[in-house]
Formats: sequence, C-alpha cells, structure tokens
Amino acid sequence: MFDVENIMRENILRLKPYSSARDEFKGDASVFLDANENSYGSPLPESYNRYPDPLQKELKEKISSIKGVPHQNIFLGNGSDEAIDVLFRIFCEPKTDNVIICPPTYGMYEVSANINDVEVRKVNLLPSFDLDVERILESCGEHSKLLFICSPNNPTANSFHAEDMELLIQKFPGIVVIDEAYINYSKQKSAIRFLTEYENLVVLQTFSKAWGLAAIRLGMAFAPQIITEYMNKVKPPYNINLATQQFAMKALDNIDWVNRHILETIEERKKLEQQLITTSLIEKMYPSDANFILVKVKDAQGIYNYLVSLGIIVRDRSRIILCEDCLRITIGTESENRALLTALNKFEL
Repeated sequence: MFDVENIMRENILRLKPYSSARDEFKGDASVFLDANENSYGSPLPESYNRYPDPLQKELKEKISSIKGVPHQNIFLGNGSDEAIDVLFRIFCEPKTDNVIICPPTYGMYEVSANINDVEVRKVNLLPSFDLDVERILESCGEHSKLLFICSPNNPTANSFHAEDMELLIQKFPGIVVIDEAYINYSKQKSAIRFLTEYENLVVLQTFSKAWGLAAIRLGMAFAPQIITEYMNKVKPPYNINLATQQFAMKALDNIDWVNRHILETIEERKKLEQQLITTSLIEKMYPSDANFILVKVKDAQGIYNYLVSLGIIVRDRSRIILCEDCLRITIGTESENRALLTALNKFEL
C-alpha cells in the first residue's frame, strides 16, 4: 500500500497552515468585521472589497459535476504552474531529492526544480517521441519524488500510450504527475480514470487551452484527497482571486460553446496539416493530438524570422533535443491559418 506521507518533507508534515478569517468562520452572516477589509466597498460594482473563498468551494463543486471527481480531490492553482510548484514544496527536499522529466517537454518542470534547488534527471523520449519506460525506471532511486509526464506532450503534440503511463504509476517510487493541458483535443481518455486505483497520481488540467481562459490563470489538479489537503495547506491563503472564480463559473455554464470550438480546432488542424505537407518547406509532419502541430522544416530559423517580419508568430523549437529544425505552430482560426499558408508559399529558401 502506497503511503503518500512517507515521501513528504518532514517540515510539511509538521506544517500548521495559515488560518484565514474565512477559514475560521462557518455558517451564514451579514456583518463581516473579521478580516480588516474596507467595509465601504470599492469603486467597482462587484463586492471586490471582500476576500474570496480560500478553498473555492462553489467552483470546485461545479468542476466536480463536470469531471466526475469529488470536490475533495480537486486543487485549484494560479495556473498549473502553481500546482507544479506546490508539489515541489511538498515532496522535494532541496539539495537531496530529485525529479525525472522526459525531454523534449514543458519547460516549467525544470524551471520549478531549479527554483526549489532540486536535482533534475532527464530521460529523453525515444526518437518516436514515446516514453522510454525502461530507462525512466532505471534512473529513479530512493530520492526520486516526482515524475512529470506531459500527455499530449508539448512540444511534440503526441499522446503517450496509456499502458506505459499506467506501468510507470505502478512502478515509480514517488508521485507521477500527468499534465493534461491539451487533453480536450486528444483521442485518448484522461488519466483521471486512474485516480480511484492509485494513491501516487496527480493529474493536471487547465482553463488556458480548450476553455480559452489563459488570461485568468486557473489550473486544476486532481489527486487523492490526502495530497489535495496538503496542497491546500502549502498554497497562499487566497491564491484564486474572486474575478477568476467568477469567470470560471460563467465558462462552465457554456460547455457547448467550448466543445464546438474544440471540434473546429481539430478540423482546422486536419486542414492545416494537409495543406502544409504540400509545401516544399516541410520535411516532416509529426502526428498531433493537441491544438498545435510540430513540423520539421528546411530552414527553421530563416522561416521563423521571415514570419516574424510579417507579424506572424510561431515557436522555434529547433534548439531543443529531438526537435532540430522544427517549428511548433498553434492551430489558429481559418483566416489566421490561411495567412500563415500564404506567407509560407511566398518564402524563398
């Protein structure tokens, strides 16, 4: 039986979290004189003079009904990046523990490790962009606390095999973090389904991609209750502001709009792939399960600079492992994709 507390930092186990005024109060009230707020309100029409719910109960209940995960198993962060950082602070002792990442992958895993002074062990993806399960397991030891898997992966755009991910959950001695920022565009089922079976799994999702709310900075972590309880102890007391909670609530009432644009994005992805592959600039088109594509081109830096000069911004990934001469292109609207194709057809090598 996996015991999460056996791999936590000792100081976190002993931590007495900050208790906010709203944490201490239960029930209904009409006069709030407990939190040193401005009782006269604010220049804004909404009641922004009051602190927001520190545990975002109403929002979590709504997410719970959509995701099929109990609200106790949900942590909300200021973007997924906050959830990542909180996991480092809970599980990783600086200068002692290590985490494993699988390049090429999302850069914040390594940045958060460096901020927290935690060793990063890198196990590159296979040339097929699949997980090297054997090497990952060979690389871990008693101080390996977190394994980050981004699926669909950024920047390669592919989803990893569910069997490989489940095997790693079973065998890895620490916490497996599966980052599903792009899962809404994928054919693969969410790893959330594994939460009822495993105590060492955290699944990250976000409002930034399919929900179209990158500006409000709201990330979700789904995990066993004991993990979410410690995440709530470690986070700042009011990490999700009221405006963010309100916008998210409104978005959750418009699932049909979100699903419609997911399907439109996938259709545009197919069209863009078909049109790009016919251009003389493309050497290889990698399969995509996300809202972006990775393409190998003949002159990545030259094409990137040319597009920038026209006000068209893509991501040059040509300097990272396994992505030599590659550009990452987000799927835009039909008119944005047409502008990209028109520009590429005029580029001269």
